[in-house]
Amino acid sequence: MPVAPDRQALEVDGHRLVLTHLDKVLFPQTGTTKAAVLHYFVRVAPEMLDHCAGRPASFVRAPDGPDGQSWYAKNPPPGLPDWVTVTQVASREGPAPYVVIDSTASLLAMVNLGAYEIHVPQWTAANGPDAHDRMVFDLDPGEGVDLVLCCRIALGVRRLLAEDGLEAYPVVSGAKGLHLYVPLRPTAERRVSDYAKALAVRMQREHPDLVTAVMARAARPGKVFIDWSQNASAKTTAAPYTLRVRPRPAVAAPVTWDQVTACEHPDDLRFTPDQVADRVAERGDVLADLADPAGAHELPDQVRNRRRG
Repeated sequence: MPVAPDRQALEVDGHRLVLTHLDKVLFPQTGTTKAAVLHYFVRVAPEMLDHCAGRPASFVRAPDGPDGQSWYAKNPPPGLPDWVTVTQVASREGPAPYVVIDSTASLLAMVNLGAYEIHVPQWTAANGPDAHDRMVFDLDPGEGVDLVLCCRIALGVRRLLAEDGLEAYPVVSGAKGLHLYVPLRPTAERRVSDYAKALAVRMQREHPDLVTAVMARAARPGKVFIDWSQNASAKTTAAPYTLRVRPRPAVAAPVTWDQVTACEHPDDLRFTPDQVADRVAERGDVLADLADPAGAHELPDQVRNRRRG
């Protein structure tokens, strides 16, 4: 039986995949097809896997693109090949199954099922949810401000982290803001969250007109919200290099501190999937040090006097 034009069978990592609906236009504003989306993920898979492998993943599934129905999915979807790694994660209701994106084949299998946005926690399945090996700050601009102010605030967060011997790595969220990651030696969730909150509160005290560490949306207009709560074990963050389901295809794109410092307009740090993949092909992963265990930090005591006042 001949294969339909919008279907393609291929072997990836020793597994057979049948990719479907390849001609479907997912992003009408740019004419981006499902085939183009799959091709993007193929191009960045080695780098993306460094930041996803071993972590129980959740997904935004949008089989028809941003103009169709979309939903946040945690459990393995129907039709998932049986060779895709699934791990059990403890929950209040008992063990729950999660997909682990640990190969190009598993990544493409999920994307083929309409999971175009991949989110992961700051811990691995092997270490468990109370041993975080990353800390993240989600800098989210409120009404009236934009990514440019996020970059200014990011430089301040970087300075405070450096005072404690911690190195931060920036990733444009692909939405409106900026993520800052810090590699850690496995550390208890409470310690990581307490430290992140204390640093966010200090930034708020130093820049009360520009920064808020308060969850309430009413506190955010005109300010950058430093979301420290992303460090809770139950929370996930858009994985580096994932596509974001927006009217125009965007990417959670790693950037350099030079780019953050030079940002004068949100478009300076807005990238298409092809731009991100081309840079990876030319320069490799600018976020590679985040995944290097040799660069992991010991989190200092978060209740130093200077943090209190």
